[in-house]
Amino acid sequence: MTDLSAPPSSYAARNSTPQGDLLELTHDSLDKPSFLNSVVDSVRRDRAGAVALFIGTTRDEFQGKTVTRLEYQAYTRLAMKTLSSIIEQAHTSWTQPTDLTPEALLRVAVIHRLGAVPVGQTSIIIAVSSPHRREAFEACEWILEQVKLKVQIWKREWYAGSEDAY
Repeated sequence: MTDLSAPPSSYAARNSTPQGDLLELTHDSLDKPSFLNSVVDSVRRDRAGAVALFIGTTRDEFQGKTVTRLEYQAYTRLAMKTLSSIIEQAHTSWTQPTDLTPEALLRVAVIHRLGAVPVGQTSIIIAVSSPHRREAFEACEWILEQVKLKVQIWKREWYAGSEDAY
């Protein structure tokens, strides 16, 4: 029997950037409170007046169909490289070289689940710290959209009453 939770091309990986940002692909649950706290702590800085946090979860319905689970596969090596590039671009895009705030983004963490993710469970966590809330919120949303557009992670949706994934 094939283990759908750990496809061979989708191996777990964890890395950090030179700025100290965290990137991770994992088959482990992201729903433990201690894990979420560790992600937030990884981006906290004394200069940060804001930490924006996005938690994406598997919903139970899509376009009138009952969703039973999502399944994520990745080309891990390339996905990690792309994640790193997105985070670097975010740092560059939100840099405001002033004497008061030399950096608009201080730290970023992106953790994405691989394998089967049942309804109600977390698929992705993005945390961003910044001296100001506006930049934290904007960067967090921009990073999410870039991950969805560019990172080599593929999602399959499974529906009730169907053996087919879409």
